Parts: sequence; structure tokens; C-alpha cells
Amino acid sequence: MPGLSLLRADFTDHEYRPHVHSEMVVAVTESGGAIITAHGLEAEARPDRLFVLNPEEVQSARMGQSRRWVYRSFYFGEEALEDIRRGLGLPRQPSFPSSAIGDATLILGFRSLHLALEQRSDVSEIRERLLQVFARMYADCGTAVSSIEARPDDWAQFRKVAEVVREHRLDELRLDSLAAVANLTVFQLIRLFKRVAGLTPHAYLVQLRLDEARRHLRNGMPIAEAAMAAGFYDQSALSNHFRRSYGITPAQYAIAVRD
Repeated sequence: MPGLSLLRADFTDHEYRPHVHSEMVVAVTESGGAIITAHGLEAEARPDRLFVLNPEEVQSARMGQSRRWVYRSFYFGEEALEDIRRGLGLPRQPSFPSSAIGDATLILGFRSLHLALEQRSDVSEIRERLLQVFARMYADCGTAVSSIEARPDDWAQFRKVAEVVREHRLDELRLDSLAAVANLTVFQLIRLFKRVAGLTPHAYLVQLRLDEARRHLRNGMPIAEAAMAAGFYDQSALSNHFRRSYGITPAQYAIAVRD
């Protein structure tokens, strides 16, 4: 994702002297901890706290009483933050008056995102999850956040966008383009799909492609060809989604339908 960097650190005696980052830093502690100074205040980094540091904010860290500090961090540059701001429909980028956030859902959300980015998961899926976790963080902890989610006329809006998704299910669909169909922000689009279909737009698209792939497999098409014909990047992508949705591989499915 443009403008986004990741770090996984494992320290036993490191110390960060006062410094600044041009990016927004979001850090999840996995074990141990440290003492972080920001806003002129000290707070302890530990597994039950998410640390969020605004761009250009002076910060420092030291080990304190902990013998080890293992953490995952994100560095959101200007391009990434602008993409998130637009996706949420915010007039300007919020800031955070407090660095330490004790929200278990946010901590889990950012940690799972970090793991997914390490594994190079689907970009559209990552962006959906990123917007959802940032929406929660901004709404609960950010400053100057207007209403992120304006409730649209659900079924009419959903039918309009779902028709486009079905028609172009084999193409490379962008969330921004789909949102524009219904005059929504990307986050409003995600929430709309979850309310009506129980799935995000990306998950909805994947299900349509899986239906297409199953049809090809029932007709005897080889797995690699079925993956490409259904709009998946490759056979591996089809296999991953197939196992996640149905608990079996495409090969096992093909054998079952033949039998």
C-alpha cells in the first residue's frame, strides 16, 4: 500500500532518544513493554495498549522495568493517511490527544492487519479492514471527527452497486469506483454491504467469483484455468479462498462433484 511501512521489533536493551517521524505511528506490543514519552507525558507500552503517535510529534522510549519489548508498528505516510481520510469522507486528518489507547478490538484489528500485510493478502481486503479499524479509532479517540457514517437508503443503494459488482465480477474492481456509483464514501459503502449482505464489498465479490469457479470445476475445467476464468489472480488465490469458505480445496471439490 503506497505510503505505508511496517516494522516488527524485538528489543532487550534498546533506547529511542527524542525524535520525530513524518508518518503517523501505530504500535501494538506483543510481549514485554517499554516507557514511551509523548505529549510531554510518560506511558507504559504493553500488550493491552495501542500506541498512536501523530506525525511530527516528539517521542522517545526506554525499556523501563521490562527485560524485553516485542512489538509491531505501522508508519502511515502522507499518501496513506490521505487515502484513509478520503475513504472515510473526513474534511481533514484527525489527531490524537492521547497516545495510549486501551481498546482490545483496536489492538486485535491492527495486529491482524500487520500479519495480513506481512503475508501480502489481497489489497482490496486490506483496505477495507484498514478503513474499518481507523473509523473506530477516529470515532472513539480522534479530534474533530464529524459523523463518519451517514446511513443511506440501504436496499436501493445496495442493489445499484451490487449490480455493477455482478456485471464486472471478472474485472479488477476498485472500491472508490464502486462507492462513486452510489455517491458514497468508501467506508459508507463497506458499512452498507455489511448491513445488507453481511459481507464487505470484497468478500461479496469473492463469493461471486467462487460461484463462477465452482461452475467451471463442475464442468471439468482444470483448477488453474478455472481460477483465471473466475477472476482470481492464480490457482493459489482460488485455493486460499476456497478453503476459507468451504473447508476443502478446489481439487477435493472437483473430485466430489465427479463422484
